[in-house]
Amino acid sequence: MKFKSTVAAFIATVMISLPVGAVAQERLERLMSELQSAEDDTAATRLENQIISEWSKAGSPAMELLLKRGRDALEVSDTEAALDHFQALTDHAPEFAEGWHGLALAYFEADRLGPSLDALEHVLALNPNHFGALRGVGAIYEQLGQEALAYEAYERVLTLRPHDPDVIGALERLDANVKGVTL
Repeated sequence: MKFKSTVAAFIATVMISLPVGAVAQERLERLMSELQSAEDDTAATRLENQIISEWSKAGSPAMELLLKRGRDALEVSDTEAALDHFQALTDHAPEFAEGWHGLALAYFEADRLGPSLDALEHVLALNPNHFGALRGVGAIYEQLGQEALAYEAYERVLTLRPHDPDVIGALERLDANVKGVTL
């Protein structure tokens, strides 16, 4: 009898949680679509913040606390603490893209471009639409002098977020070197 009630509770939990995940995914897809057609940078920034908020939901208070602590450490330039928090987060939740994104930012702040690029690859494997990770890939390739690869990454950002002024500026800066000058 106790087994049946446990199984029933488990099934009820699964049935309740499935629609919530589907609703969250649907909301995220709607926000991404709205971002791609945003009328201006202000609207795009508002939508981007909502998307990042959705991406930041780890589904575990402990993992969300590690994310918050890592971000807080980055904000005060405590790179070593940030690395510790994000490494713990990616160890315990390797399928959580925002943990990898935070780790990439911490590595970038520590001027460790190779590990940063590796962490960004993890982000993009988990979330190919992560415009922040694509921006980071572009910035690293640009810093490494790989202008064509940087340009390609920045172009991908603009397909997701057409009003990114930093990326538009980067494309303008790289355009002549990547595409050449027409006479």
